Amino acid sequence: MATASSRAEFDAIVIGTGFGGAVMAAELAEAGMSVCVLERGKPYPPGSFPRSPRSVGRNFWDPDTGMYGMFDVWSFRHSEALVCSGLGGGSLIYANVLLRKPEAWFREPLPNGGSREWPVTRADLEPHYDAVERVLGATPYPFDQHPYSTTPKTRHLQAAASELGLEWALPKLAITFAAQPSEAPRVGVPIREQEANLHDQGRSTCRLCGECDLGCNYGSKNTLDYNYLSAAKRAGAEIRTLCEVKRIRPGGGISYAVEYLAHGEHAPNGEGDPAIRQTITATRVILSAGTLGSTYLLLKSRENLPNLSSQLGTRYSTNGDLLTFALRCCDQASGLTKEVDPSFGPVITSAIVSDLGNDGRFVLEDAGFPDMVSWLVETTQAPGVIRRAIGYVVRRIIAHLTNDPCSEVDSQFAQLIGSADLSASSLPLLGMGCDRADGTMTLRRRRRDGKRFLAIDWRRKGSRAYFDGLDTLSRRVAEAMGGRFVQNPGTALLKRVITVHPLGGCPMGRSAREGVVDEHGRVFGYPGLLVADGSVMPGPVGVNPSLTIAALSRRFAHRLIEDSRTTR
Repeated sequence: MATASSRAEFDAIVIGTGFGGAVMAAELAEAGMSVCVLERGKPYPPGSFPRSPRSVGRNFWDPDTGMYGMFDVWSFRHSEALVCSGLGGGSLIYANVLLRKPEAWFREPLPNGGSREWPVTRADLEPHYDAVERVLGATPYPFDQHPYSTTPKTRHLQAAASELGLEWALPKLAITFAAQPSEAPRVGVPIREQEANLHDQGRSTCRLCGECDLGCNYGSKNTLDYNYLSAAKRAGAEIRTLCEVKRIRPGGGISYAVEYLAHGEHAPNGEGDPAIRQTITATRVILSAGTLGSTYLLLKSRENLPNLSSQLGTRYSTNGDLLTFALRCCDQASGLTKEVDPSFGPVITSAIVSDLGNDGRFVLEDAGFPDMVSWLVETTQAPGVIRRAIGYVVRRIIAHLTNDPCSEVDSQFAQLIGSADLSASSLPLLGMGCDRADGTMTLRRRRRDGKRFLAIDWRRKGSRAYFDGLDTLSRRVAEAMGGRFVQNPGTALLKRVITVHPLGGCPMGRSAREGVVDEHGRVFGYPGLLVADGSVMPGPVGVNPSLTIAALSRRFAHRLIEDSRTTR
């Protein structure tokens, strides 16, 4: 995917290929601009996502140790964050949920009372929500058709919501279930695409394997490389992968210079250098490296961009992420184990949305996992496995000594494996919502080597009322499913939140005193410099943020295109 092109000047440079960068790249390229897209990670065509223990163990982002993988784990003083590196950004590992931010949630409550309106409204985003959903092939899980209607976790979450009087829904998912939109859903059949994707490889419909978060090897997920990035490439955009941006600075006149490292085999000289520093320029630079990446880059570039708003690094939020578990669900009347089977279906199929106002805005979703995780879960039952293994060996020894003629031992093998009740009857519950966007992001220096690193001061106690409420909701749902409620050990023991939806750092505002960018993503004080990703959120999205990021970015792109036409 990387290119050895020597071109160094463009109309626009897009940094990152997530829900902000991919949308911007396609819209600008289709408007006739010359666009260069820089992605630090690798492309992942169907079949390339690792599954073996060895390859998964190397599938992390750490160029200093020669790892250019997908998962990028950040650890801060009071929280952790998991983001993605690869062509398609977070769409490679997200759970496909496309929910619109509720209209009332565009008004954010303040700690000392009162509220703050977002610079954009739901009405501003409505046409862009519609357009993005069409491109991403948004469709609800086809729960009304066989075999999808047998999905146990969906059925049990629906029943729990009904018992508790809560709103349950099938959110739209960016997954292809049918070979063509006009046809009925079918499992694992070839998708008939109208145009070839940039990987030039075939895809198949969802196989209900629960591997969405590890990367879909069948191409069933409508990740950004199959739609927006493919459209950008067809429109002439140049996409360079394994290109890690290090700095942005004024490039002379009205342009900006972007310095990046070309890693490994994709270095421009083709000799596989570990990293070669390159510089390209453009009159417009769109920073879409994600909340952590974009804020980090601007903080490091501040010496070259001294007029950046003092709000840079503020309003950090975890989007209220909280993972809990309903373990060993059973029928409360009979006491019999319920088969929840979290590995059947996409990772997320349904959701409960609850709005109690202020600190009571929650979303709770079923969160499945692949079969390989089920095997790992069962290894935690080691004493039982050992006991069954000893029993099996003893029975075979007795059979040998007594010359037992029985040669069929299927039932004995079944007993050896056991009932696997723990993995089959347990369900992770993924919660999110409107926590307080009161975190700050700064640069600090390590004592041992003097290198600067990103530090985040965000504390769970500032959102204690919110997390207590979500914890209570999750407990009620787990108990309604007949399960034992268990908190995430990291949250329960260490009071640390693990987020997959970090937001803020370059918040939107009506002026430089209120934000880093305006309502169209334009950085205050620097014409032609934009930010388009989760970092521009002035507060939590509350629901899964991917669709809102994409819709905002489309709005930003359209205004940028209008601005460029009026200045020609």
